Amino acid sequence: MQAAGVRPVVDQRSLAVVGIVEVLQHIPRIWGEFRKLIRAAEAEKPDIAILTDSPDFHLRVAKKLKRLGIPVVYLIAPQAWAWREGRVKGMRETLERLLCIFPFEARFFKDRGVPATYIGHPLARLVKPSLTRAELLAQLGLAADSRLLALLPGSRHGEASRHLPVLLEAVQRIRQGHAVTPVLALPAGFDTTIWKPNLVAAIKSMDGQIISGHTWDVLAQAELALAASGTVTIEAALLGTPMVTFYRVNALSWYSARWMVKSPFLSMANLVAERRIVPELIQHEMNAGNIAAEGIRLLEDVGVRETMRRNLAEVAGKLASERDPMEAAADCVDAVYKERLLSENTAQVH
Repeated sequence: MQAAGVRPVVDQRSLAVVGIVEVLQHIPRIWGEFRKLIRAAEAEKPDIAILTDSPDFHLRVAKKLKRLGIPVVYLIAPQAWAWREGRVKGMRETLERLLCIFPFEARFFKDRGVPATYIGHPLARLVKPSLTRAELLAQLGLAADSRLLALLPGSRHGEASRHLPVLLEAVQRIRQGHAVTPVLALPAGFDTTIWKPNLVAAIKSMDGQIISGHTWDVLAQAELALAASGTVTIEAALLGTPMVTFYRVNALSWYSARWMVKSPFLSMANLVAERRIVPELIQHEMNAGNIAAEGIRLLEDVGVRETMRRNLAEVAGKLASERDPMEAAADCVDAVYKERLLSENTAQVH
């Protein structure tokens, strides 16, 4: 976005915190960023606002912008269909348009009076490896016949640090009967120096590799992925990679929020399929034994593995769209802007 000319006021990475308890210690800083952003909006009076994801932050921003008379388009719907449906009322009152990247979302929000449009999933056109198998293995310094086990503990430092110890114990169990090479795939720029030295040492002790900025390449060549529930499960689905998904938050966060969760699934692959097609091990179910057992089943049972591949192809098909989703999004933003101009001009005439 900055390369396209966007001038940042607040860095989104400073808001990337998951979990009720986890957020508490960051509230003063996040509140400061919120006030900074609203001051900028008051001073510069933008013609239109496009808010992307981060609902706990951005839905509050939307209310402020509404009071300032700034029309709001929201890209990537909050998961109100899964939990905290009470947010819908505020969305109905503050959003000019909600742009949804999953087909079931648009139905949910339209039924509740929110002006929602399904634009398709951007990743459906983007996810593809940039390296051949030979190029990736050469970059990792691995033999041509290596069987890769992709480790995707999460893109945020907190969740990756929370998941990785359990993940590495599961890998040890898997490797007792299967000659797989673990590859920890991290987002570009991910800082591993904040981890305890024993985590990195543990990966290397299993002949594991760490690579940043090549998640799609690793997924495309992996026999199996162990993936934190989130966007990466969609990326794995689009690449047809069998996976075991998992997620864990602070225990207090879990018990505080679990009663609000209405969705039968948390993994996006399962949500899009509208049935359980990949294992999802959440909170107390996320332990080394369970992860290893599900992973071994996929490695050993060809039938189970191929069934999952077919189901993942179905998910990929549901996410495909005739138009580029970002072009559709841009058209929606343009339409909202023109509607506002027409409304203002009409008001001036009268």
